[in-house]
Amino acid sequence: MSKIAFLYPGQGVQTAGMGKDFYENSAQARGIFDKASEALGLDMRELCFEKNDKLDLTEYTQASLVTTYLAMTAELADRGIEADMTAGLSLGEYAAIRTAGAMTDMQAVKLVRKRGILMQNTVPAGEGAMCAVLALDEKVIEQVLEDMEDVAIANYNCPGQIVITGKTDQVEKAKGKLEAAGARRCVMLNVSGPFHSPLLYRAGEELAAEMKHMEFTALRIPYVTNVTAKKVEDSGEIKPLLARQVYSPVRWMQSMETMLAEGVDTFVEIGPGRTLAGFMKKIAPEAKVLRVAKWEDAESVKAKL
Repeated sequence: MSKIAFLYPGQGVQTAGMGKDFYENSAQARGIFDKASEALGLDMRELCFEKNDKLDLTEYTQASLVTTYLAMTAELADRGIEADMTAGLSLGEYAAIRTAGAMTDMQAVKLVRKRGILMQNTVPAGEGAMCAVLALDEKVIEQVLEDMEDVAIANYNCPGQIVITGKTDQVEKAKGKLEAAGARRCVMLNVSGPFHSPLLYRAGEELAAEMKHMEFTALRIPYVTNVTAKKVEDSGEIKPLLARQVYSPVRWMQSMETMLAEGVDTFVEIGPGRTLAGFMKKIAPEAKVLRVAKWEDAESVKAKL
């Protein structure tokens, strides 16, 4: 029997207009956007549906994306489309945990909003950077970074794509070394901070304090965590994992390998863009990958499952 996983992308896929068609056509989606606006004191319709300068700022981006993901997921649930397992890349993990049953929609939205603020405030803009390293073995990258300070691996995305993170000058220095070591290309990313870097340790600790009095309910289905790339079935593990996730590398490639080993053969990427579908083509070309980015995709996915 087929096993289905819902996947949620990370920062960078945000685009003006995301989720607007779901808002206009789905009472469930509309309710999530409206409740998020009230819970956060932000106009989520203006933030997500119209062109604006805030959408690319971390403190707004993360909550906007998770709200959009959950609105789309609510419509899928209304159509009887449900997952056997979930995973999300970086901030996408909050939607994954919500879909797995351990949080409410508004708990997820409020917590990821706090996460975005903490991350943005911990390292001043311009002091941190990230760089995608293409077509260089991860072991070589790890060796190059081993003797360097304030630079580390942020994402193991897929074969041939690793992202590094850290202080801007060190990332630029590492870029030169990795190109000399044989990388096909090293591309500096348009981000506002050194995400998933040890430089964000304080943000992780502050997030842990924020979650101290928060209650996570029992997981209905398992999710796979970025931190260890292992299946999580006990909601008691969530708080320490989310705190560590802020400053630890995202093991996305390994997480997908875990899902495949668990028998997942159908992956549904929920959210704008096709980033995770692209990664999966390199991780497991044989896997069935569907996408829900627009209103009409919901019916299309139902027909294909």
